[in-house]
Amino acid sequence: MRTMAVIGTGLIGTSVALAVSRRGVTVFLSDRDPAAARTAAALGAGVTRAPSRPVDLAVIAVPPSQVGAVLVDVQERGLARDVTDVASVKAGPERVALSHAPDPVRYIGGHPLAGRERSGPLAARAELFQGRNWVLTPSRLTSRATCDRALELVALCDAVPVVMRSQDHDAAVAVTSHVPHLVASLMAARLLEGPAGRSRLAGQGLRDVTRIAGGDPGLWGDILQANAPAVAGVLRELHADLSLLVPALDALARPGGGDREHAMRTLVDLLERGVAGLAAIPRARPGAAAGERRVRVAVADRPGELARLLRAVAGLGLAAEDAAVDTGAGAGDGFTVRFAVPPSAADRTVAGLRAGGWDAGAEDDAWSGRDEGEAAALPVGFP
Repeated sequence: MRTMAVIGTGLIGTSVALAVSRRGVTVFLSDRDPAAARTAAALGAGVTRAPSRPVDLAVIAVPPSQVGAVLVDVQERGLARDVTDVASVKAGPERVALSHAPDPVRYIGGHPLAGRERSGPLAARAELFQGRNWVLTPSRLTSRATCDRALELVALCDAVPVVMRSQDHDAAVAVTSHVPHLVASLMAARLLEGPAGRSRLAGQGLRDVTRIAGGDPGLWGDILQANAPAVAGVLRELHADLSLLVPALDALARPGGGDREHAMRTLVDLLERGVAGLAAIPRARPGAAAGERRVRVAVADRPGELARLLRAVAGLGLAAEDAAVDTGAGAGDGFTVRFAVPPSAADRTVAGLRAGGWDAGAEDDAWSGRDEGEAAALPVGFP
């Protein structure tokens, strides 16, 4: 791939452009807001002039409801040989491609499962997609050549391709991304109710739950309406659980009233299901960034040893909240503690710990780094 057009220079579009530009691809940028395109160009993402001939690939980076119209326009103008998009809803654009696009054979849906709380070109990062899943959703008409071009894009961005049907993708992200954003927003909205100053008591639990609530309401409204059937289905399942949980808590709040034993079983069952669901998330570690390496440290099972280790790593610039303790992985009667560190700091961290007398080593595999936008997807074959 030598040339690419990116239509839409927000966080994702500009990050794509930055990633492929540093790999030698010439990128032509456009946006309905010329200032956004100029900002992306100033960051080194590409140029704002129009290409003189069709580019190898056009990447449509606009909200889901606009993808279909932009796809038709791109193909009618002959802007690119192949076209993909990066929207988080796939079934709708695919329907437009099959029914209205001049050349549906040359279109493949795409969704890089990465993001940040911030938006706009200034939030873009060339490394945003490193190690992250990038879903591709070929339709029944998508050509093999177009699939190959999309796979090349994924490789240029150092991402991991996952191939799914569009409907399966939309059902998955309803659970893994769209409803979590709604729940985060609902919890954050609770801070507007009740006694003044409640937010001053916000702890890490609330911060974790509401971290993604700051997304652009206009963009998220577009996403949610585009995937409304799947989102509504997940919310009905949550509603069913809440309809059990609320009466159970009411029963526990009344001393001597109701079947407290049954209420407690209901509460614990819901909590246990949550623990089991969390365990099903591959490499779940809040805050892990893609591409980080792991440093493991063997710790003796003696009082104060873990605290001593945390003091040691603090002196090396690591944070205690980045630690994961594995009580089953240590030698003898000890245990293992793992820290995620930037790749460039792994060797220095190991050396510093060893100098302090710790049994430390860098593990070869990297954290894959999953986020709320990532789907628990199983690969399927290209058609």
